[in-house]
Amino acid sequence: MQKREFLKSLGLLAGVTPFMAFSSSASYPKNSTLLPKALQKGDTVGLISPSAATADRMQFTFAKEALEALGFQVKLGENLKNRRGHLAGTDAERAGDLNAMFADQEVKGIVCIRGGSGAARILPLIDYDMIKKNPKPLMGYSDITALHCAIYSQTGLITFHGPNGTGSWNSFNVKRFEDLYFSQELVTFENEQIQGDDLVIKSNRIQTLFPGKVEGKLLGGNLTVLTALSGSPYYPDFKNAILYIEDVGEDPYRIDRMMSTLKLNGTLDQLNGFVFGQCTDCEPGGGYGSLSLDQVLDDYILPLKIPAYSGAMFGHVSKQFIIPNGAKVQLDADRGSFQLLEKVFQ
Repeated sequence: MQKREFLKSLGLLAGVTPFMAFSSSASYPKNSTLLPKALQKGDTVGLISPSAATADRMQFTFAKEALEALGFQVKLGENLKNRRGHLAGTDAERAGDLNAMFADQEVKGIVCIRGGSGAARILPLIDYDMIKKNPKPLMGYSDITALHCAIYSQTGLITFHGPNGTGSWNSFNVKRFEDLYFSQELVTFENEQIQGDDLVIKSNRIQTLFPGKVEGKLLGGNLTVLTALSGSPYYPDFKNAILYIEDVGEDPYRIDRMMSTLKLNGTLDQLNGFVFGQCTDCEPGGGYGSLSLDQVLDDYILPLKIPAYSGAMFGHVSKQFIIPNGAKVQLDADRGSFQLLEKVFQ
């Protein structure tokens, strides 16, 4: 994910928006949750690209075929294959595809083809009132965190932090999708652990940072994208929430800086619980030495004295949970799991 470019792009929005933004002042009542309508096999889902452009044409084929293999008809966004620099078209085109899919009565769900950078640029162009009138499940991760945060903060709609269209659709991810979307189970999110040729299981191990059980609404996503929204109208209310975060390609000193932002803006002090997923390629670099990622998490999370654990299976990894953003769960930090307490579809 080109997060350096994403951060630069935030300051460019005012200069490239060709029309008036939708108002975000009438956000949803802060304690309400809006459930999307359920999906069934045979339904039509929309495939859009609200962030970065896709360079390899075969990726469009892979995404469409994966959604068809899940049992859906697929409708491509009008501007899906566009390109403007690193972006998948202009801000107006990318926002237009998102708005069009929510407005289209034929389309029952929406999947983002990829992340990258650029979703934050379109947040003022989204028709949130129309989304509230047509609640549908939207799925994606990484840069799509900007959409999860904005849509929840403005409408209360539960969206889904999970594989993008061009992501990995292995048996693990397909099973989680079917259990959540089709069977509508009150899923327990617990790491898959497979005994290899070793005396101990080493993959997908969790670390309990602070023990205990707690309930709250799951909110979060990619740490870089989340912190870049701090101070904007699209930053969620984290009071009594369970924060889940992940990242990729960040040295621990950068994770430290972003965790500091969450401390300084008051987010951490409002939380009921905390889950850290996978931080892929986040090893310390050169220079005068570095804090480890474990030390960074200990510094910010342990003083909170809230149930917390790290190592959950979400992030930039092939096997990943599909997390309903905004859903109420119970977190068990000793066991390293969280379970849905309420249904996430109408």
